[in-house]
Amino acid sequence: MPLCFPIFLSSFSYLFFTFCASSLPSFLPLSIPSYFLSPHPPLGVFTRTLRRTPGLRAREVTAQMNRAVYEERPPGGLVPTSVAEASRAMAGDTTLSENYAFAGMYHIFDQHVDSAVPRLQFANDDKHLLACCSLDGTLSIMTLSPPPPTVKVTLKGHAGRVTDFAWSLSNDIIVSTSQDGTLRIWNTEDGRCIREVVDPEGSELLCCTFQPMNNNLTVVGNSKHLLQVVNISTGKRVKGGSSKLTGRVSSLSFDAPGRILWAGDDRGSIFSFLFDMATGKLTKAKRLVVSDGGSISSISARSWISREARDPSLLVNACIHKLLLYRVVDNEGTLQLKRTFPIQHGTQPLHSIFCPLMSFRQGACVVTGSEDACVYFFDVERNTKAIVNKLHGHGGPVLDVSFNCDESLLASSDTTGMVIIWRREQK
Repeated sequence: MPLCFPIFLSSFSYLFFTFCASSLPSFLPLSIPSYFLSPHPPLGVFTRTLRRTPGLRAREVTAQMNRAVYEERPPGGLVPTSVAEASRAMAGDTTLSENYAFAGMYHIFDQHVDSAVPRLQFANDDKHLLACCSLDGTLSIMTLSPPPPTVKVTLKGHAGRVTDFAWSLSNDIIVSTSQDGTLRIWNTEDGRCIREVVDPEGSELLCCTFQPMNNNLTVVGNSKHLLQVVNISTGKRVKGGSSKLTGRVSSLSFDAPGRILWAGDDRGSIFSFLFDMATGKLTKAKRLVVSDGGSISSISARSWISREARDPSLLVNACIHKLLLYRVVDNEGTLQLKRTFPIQHGTQPLHSIFCPLMSFRQGACVVTGSEDACVYFFDVERNTKAIVNKLHGHGGPVLDVSFNCDESLLASSDTTGMVIIWRREQK
């Protein structure tokens, strides 16, 4: 008797082609050559940088699949997890709690001790390379392999607190923002500052993110409520790439295709912007008031929460003692609240993440820091008792968390300057 799976053929095709696209080698189609960042890049280099490559084609396929999510989502939201028995059988009998059990601390970095580490992030598609920024005015790039874990290079040059940073897709460049009013572009191999971009408003720069489909462009948010797109090859703002928010720009996140940008401010609002890929122009689309006066400290976008639940979603930390999960309901980035999780979050700039790997298990996990010095894992599909795991060990509020690409290691940072690397139990 032929096997029958309780899914439609179109849904199966969608899953299959998305999986194939995401399994292709991760070439960097829009990597930035060193000469491109020179003060006088050769004529026409921008055109050559955007030339189609096999890697770009793979990313375009993935982007098309992501866009289809908005159009093909059935009424009522999530694809029911109860019908996906075949997927769960492939995952085995382990629960989410067992899957996200940790054996303990693998290593502790303390080079920034006594100064808070507001952001840290593993490099893209990498198991052992990660970076963090500190309020002491520096950034660190650390490597975990070969052992022992070491600080590979320290990035020095900012004259004020470093507030945020981002890896380029190829991990050869980091951009960082600081309260000194500058955006800096760094070579991750030797730690050189390739370029310094001064904010024309003379304001503190608070957050930044790369345009995912064009790493020549970076979006920066400042303390004077201004959002702006910067071409890091020239150091100039993109015409039409600026917009005002109602407060200090505190967090940024693109969707996977780079078509929608969400920005949060310190007055409790989240704005969505449509990003013109050809020109870099921003068009304000929607505004959601999460709370009146509660800062939006973190925004994280995900096209699929799990293989069984294909709603585009937004994970948000707000200073209202809640972690919020929103459903993205249309092509303009309109948000609909799906779930809230109680955490201690009143004043600190806490961050959270989706777990990077798609799971065949029922349910899906998100991870967040908390002001009670713990790291929390929540199952976003549970209505009650959503805490999957809780890690203790920090001496102050946990500000940021980051998984490596295969989820074997988790990094977390706190207000005391400690960075802890946690190792997952081997199954």
